[in-house]
Amino acid sequence: MTITDPPLKQVPAPSCPTCAGAPSPEVHEPPETARERLNRKWNEILQETRVAQTGVQILFGFLLSLAFTPAFGDLRAFDRVLYVITVVLGASSVAALIAPVSIHRFLSGLRMKDEVVEAAGRLMVCGMVLLALTIACTLLLILNVVTDGVVAEVIVGLVMLWFVICWYVIPLRLRRKSRRRSG
Repeated sequence: MTITDPPLKQVPAPSCPTCAGAPSPEVHEPPETARERLNRKWNEILQETRVAQTGVQILFGFLLSLAFTPAFGDLRAFDRVLYVITVVLGASSVAALIAPVSIHRFLSGLRMKDEVVEAAGRLMVCGMVLLALTIACTLLLILNVVTDGVVAEVIVGLVMLWFVICWYVIPLRLRRKSRRRSG
């Protein structure tokens, strides 16, 4: 016995001349059930977590190793304070980005997937903000050592502007565009 997908419905051809030239899907899939949507969202969070965790763990490991290098003793007081702030931000980012796994493990089987997905999504956003701050502080720490302080600050400011555009502005614009299209 094999399980097959439900038959797909054909979408009628657009009647307006403007839409006729636009690419349109030939097939219309049935809408997701609430349970399917929840499972999809959870799987997406897991994939996003895997990507973010790898980056933040590599960065955090690098930060931890800096204190044990000979050059660390030559850092000015400001750079040492910046290092401590950076390590704390990195550890906080690691905690937020790994938290969805812990939440899932503790609540698995309790029929709380709605709550787990919502909490995991919020923690992912929090973790990404903390990760961006960790990257900013790491850049500032490194660039303070190799360039003039003002140059370092300008470069970090420009890089963080790029992060804001990539991580927040573009997704929010796409979300707004999607809402206008569907609303």
